[in-house]
Amino acid sequence: MRDQPPHLPPPEDVQEIGSPEQFTALAHPLRQRLLFALGHRPATISQLAVQLDAKKGNVAHHLKVLREAGLVHVAETRQVRGGTEQYYQRTARRMVVAEPQAAGTAAMLAAVAQELDRSPAETYLTLRHLRLSPAKARELGETLARLVNQIEDDAEDQPVFGMLVTLYQHAQPTSTTSSG
Repeated sequence: MRDQPPHLPPPEDVQEIGSPEQFTALAHPLRQRLLFALGHRPATISQLAVQLDAKKGNVAHHLKVLREAGLVHVAETRQVRGGTEQYYQRTARRMVVAEPQAAGTAAMLAAVAQELDRSPAETYLTLRHLRLSPAKARELGETLARLVNQIEDDAEDQPVFGMLVTLYQHAQPTSTTSSG
């Protein structure tokens, strides 16, 4: 028995996240982990349940939410032992959150934290605040985007690494006292 179905259609390169349904779908850590798991190859509910150490019923429910939000789709179905096996695939290789919302961002960061905690390799995590002109901030953002877009996957037998890249302007504190 094969582990992968043949001739799967490739996912789109980039999908912009922006609808309320997509943000709702992103607001749960297991759905984030499912998206991470489907980042490189399609998988069945059973394969995902084993990979993520989750119950098949939970995986099926969360895949349904992701599917209804347009973040995953059924890439192929196969008949196996009198049943139908569905292979799920992300709709895009990369998902870009154009205007992040707190709930989706919190879920994404929680999922990344879980992945960091489970990582068998050394991880790198840093938070740094820089004073930059708008022009330098734009240049840094373009450089980060270029790096993310240029990196190519190695062979299928190589380990999978996760990457979350963000650049944001720190909010100015609101003053509650008047100057006088």
